[in-house]
Amino acid sequence: MKVAIIMGSDSDWPVLEPAASQLAEFGIETEVLVASAHRTPDKVHRFVAGAGERGVQVIIAAAGAAAHLPGVIASFTTLPVIGIPVNATPLAGMDALLSIVQMPAGIPVATMAINGAKNAALFAAQILAVHNTELAAKLMAHRQTMAEEVERKDARLAQKLAAPN
Repeated sequence: MKVAIIMGSDSDWPVLEPAASQLAEFGIETEVLVASAHRTPDKVHRFVAGAGERGVQVIIAAAGAAAHLPGVIASFTTLPVIGIPVNATPLAGMDALLSIVQMPAGIPVATMAINGAKNAALFAAQILAVHNTELAAKLMAHRQTMAEEVERKDARLAQKLAAPN
């Protein structure tokens, strides 16, 4: 199992690093690349055109501002593309969100929240888990762990509120 993570600038890495970490927790290999839809379009095309041959099954693409990278990638492949709008301008990522989410019919890009790298990784894992029962079990265990953490937080708060001042 392999997921590609592509960003328009290395300054996007702090936003995307949680996706790479989450995928690693599930044992999913990643390829990470900096490539610009505007400044290095040939590099983007070459990377995407060969992605399937390299075993990539899902592509996560992040971009800020005009945020064309996820859509350009989607136009070059039938692999699932997950777009992450990055908060990189005075518009706080809304420009990127609207650019990614408003793809024309026929070239879909699944769009996450602004800076939503962790959910992008989880969604990529869910796509891969459709035909991988081991990964599906890891995803269910992850959800159980999150539920248990919520219960611990609830109990701590209830205890704090019940304690006399």
